Amino acid sequence: MYNAIGYAAQTPTSPLAPMRFERRAPRPDDVAIDILYCGVCHSDIHQARNEWGIAVYPLMPGHEIIGRVTAVGDKVTSHKVGDLVGVGCMVDSCRHCEACAKDLEQYCLEGPTMTYATPDRVDGSNTMGGYSSSIVVSEHFVVRIPAGMDLPSAAPILCAGITTYSPLKHHGVGPGHKIGILGMGGLGHMGIKLAKALGAEVTLFTRSAAKAEEARRQGADHVIVSTDAEQMRAAAGRFDFLLDTIPVQHDLNPYLETLKFDGVHILVGLIEPIDPAVHAANLVLKRRVLAGSLIGGIAETQEVLDFCAAHDIRCDIEMLDIRNINQAYERMIAGDVKYRFVIDMATLQG
Repeated sequence: MYNAIGYAAQTPTSPLAPMRFERRAPRPDDVAIDILYCGVCHSDIHQARNEWGIAVYPLMPGHEIIGRVTAVGDKVTSHKVGDLVGVGCMVDSCRHCEACAKDLEQYCLEGPTMTYATPDRVDGSNTMGGYSSSIVVSEHFVVRIPAGMDLPSAAPILCAGITTYSPLKHHGVGPGHKIGILGMGGLGHMGIKLAKALGAEVTLFTRSAAKAEEARRQGADHVIVSTDAEQMRAAAGRFDFLLDTIPVQHDLNPYLETLKFDGVHILVGLIEPIDPAVHAANLVLKRRVLAGSLIGGIAETQEVLDFCAAHDIRCDIEMLDIRNINQAYERMIAGDVKYRFVIDMATLQG
């Protein structure tokens, strides 16, 4: 067993605090990793506070992990001691269902094993995430960090990056397409960068006119203020795709009206009931599609890392001392971060 330390929540209302625990010794196909950096995702807050009703405690968040390999099992062939690697949102799946056979482990028909707060498929213990000094993961779920990549800004690519890249690739977004990005937080700003690198014409939809200059700095070609009725009317029937990164309930109907016929509105931020309801006419009369997408498989996660390295795409980050994680959660809720906190795990020992 490996002795480890991390920050965990003990109850839905308790702050995250240091906790010592044991990581398993590597199994034959495992990779042991010293964690260097870990991104902070809004879903970490939802889970730590049991806002989705599925949390188990103690709960140690973190699924945007960058680290260095310290040991490998005797059947490992893809990684070696000293390699820089990443671990994203999943650490296992059944590996034999139809989805897994297609490298879509996120849709595993038996349910993927998430990086934290999910029972391990072998010993039943609950997984502990990346707000910690180390982690042990099956090599299949460990990705390679391309040479020369900035390590801290690479961490959120393992969630925010793949969450936006996967639907763009699945729906074939590329040159000649007009895509609207709804919202410009951790997901949205990566959506802008990735869609632009894929060759699409990119428009940000935002409630704030003040974000126009920042959106163009991120690569957006245009900005539409969604609270401006005249701008929304002028956008009717204009877009091939909408990538909706807004994580709270919002009215989809005005946005659906900006799609062309056969246009696709892709949800990646909302996992609550849609409210207000979608008017079926906004779909039926123009053969529009309302779709959803969840992170990406391991092969595609490697693909997005390689794509970002090739196009010099980085997540905009603010480095974080882990001792300030509870204050960071409050700042995230207030929208006071551009656009992702990344924990420097060296501060864990401070």
